[in-house]
Amino acid sequence: MKKRIVRIKDIAEKAQTSKGTVDRVLHNRGRVADDVRERILGIIKELNYEPNFIAQSLKSQRTFNLAALIPDPALDSYWAAPKTGLEKAEKELRQYGVYITPFIFNSHDDKSFIEKAKEVTEEKPDGLLIAPIFYKEALPFFKEWAEMGIPYVLFNTQIEHVNPLCYIGQDSYRSGSLAAKILHFGLQTPGSILIAHVNEDISNSAHLITKEEGFRDYFNTGTGTGFSIISQEIHFPDHEPIDEEFDKIAAANPDLKAVYVTNSKAFQVAEYLEKRKLTNIKLVGYDLIEPNLHYLNNEIISFLINQNPLGQGYWGIHQLANHLVFKKEIPPIKFLPLDIITRENLDYYLNPE
Repeated sequence: MKKRIVRIKDIAEKAQTSKGTVDRVLHNRGRVADDVRERILGIIKELNYEPNFIAQSLKSQRTFNLAALIPDPALDSYWAAPKTGLEKAEKELRQYGVYITPFIFNSHDDKSFIEKAKEVTEEKPDGLLIAPIFYKEALPFFKEWAEMGIPYVLFNTQIEHVNPLCYIGQDSYRSGSLAAKILHFGLQTPGSILIAHVNEDISNSAHLITKEEGFRDYFNTGTGTGFSIISQEIHFPDHEPIDEEFDKIAAANPDLKAVYVTNSKAFQVAEYLEKRKLTNIKLVGYDLIEPNLHYLNNEIISFLINQNPLGQGYWGIHQLANHLVFKKEIPPIKFLPLDIITRENLDYYLNPE
């Protein structure tokens, strides 16, 4: 049977009252006698009434100005996908009055983040999507935005002890554990495994610390005994080869069997392995950016874990719209799948839709 649409008029007739009284009960405004309120609420439950927030938003013609505080894709190509995702969401939601202002910061400069976060505060948006890659610098702003009543959605980096509307992204701990399991299956004999944090300030990157914890715990459970896990921050100028830094690591660890790169920079390690003809070292990293795809197709990168950055930007905006426009209850966490990408299944993941 076709489900009947329940209108405010139907509730008013059944409650023997006016549509205005029902509207006041629905929106919890104005004075309504207690017995009338209880009667209306009972009928709402009985008829399973669901407000049509889409129609209401179109009728009200209200606009919702959202801010997106994200790193500059021109400086790190990983961030192009989240930007594309949020732009795709904006196109879909424009008819409901949703508009997005991007605030772009330098992912290698905490002062740039602070400057743009201050601009967001001055803008007083209705909601905010943020990639909080600078953990320490972001904390005071979370407090300020909460006091201002600005709901914010975190993506890419999950942070404890703050109260976002929602987190969108992967489970970092399980992501690290998955990377460990993938590498373990590919190793025939024990040796050293390197956790490589490439051009990252690990002390200020909560999600990378959690990834490393998940990776280490896998090998500490007894499943991967016999392997020595080492962790290294590798810093070098952008667009410069990693050779000098990695030569030191290789010399200090002649039994190096595998490398786990915790961010999107696996291609820089792959370039080194190719140059040194080190075909016996397994390499796992993240993200389907062009230089990583080159080395995955050439099987120098063994596996990539797809973090679905486009989906992070897309769903982040939709969660804000669901809360602000459509008045839906938002789950505090939306974990995205952990996709293992190989040369054989890569083509299925290259469609941006």
